[in-house]
Amino acid sequence: MKVNTESNHFYTTQRAQTSTATSTNPASFSSVLAAATAETSTVKQADFSSMTRKEMFDWMNDQIREGKMSLDESSPFLGMTMKISVATGQPVDMATDTTRINFVEKARLGIEGARSNNDPDLAKRLQAAIEIMSKQQGQAFGVDTRA
Repeated sequence: MKVNTESNHFYTTQRAQTSTATSTNPASFSSVLAAATAETSTVKQADFSSMTRKEMFDWMNDQIREGKMSLDESSPFLGMTMKISVATGQPVDMATDTTRINFVEKARLGIEGARSNNDPDLAKRLQAAIEIMSKQQGQAFGVDTRA
């Protein structure tokens, strides 16, 4: 009886695939998990120096829903999300407006305007909005916690 000592590629290929699939390397597992999470994640980071009006509106609603902001505190943010067309005099739909806005600068300009119009209450609310934005800059929002 002759015994064949040649390698059989069928079995070596299977073994390589099995050992790769069942690897317990934590680095491999975490990188696969991170990639899967990134694909399904709906997390956004607040960047008030470059946001669309819709992103600002979504952030504001998220803060209200989570109890981090009252309706009174949200009023200057709501005002900053409004846009009226000069040509038509009608509101511009924020869902289709992709213009990126620096909302911190917009609030600063609003404070200057409020002071020139002798409206200290508006200036105070806009200053509070700037403080909120500086604390929330870079923070995650819109996290879908449902599994």
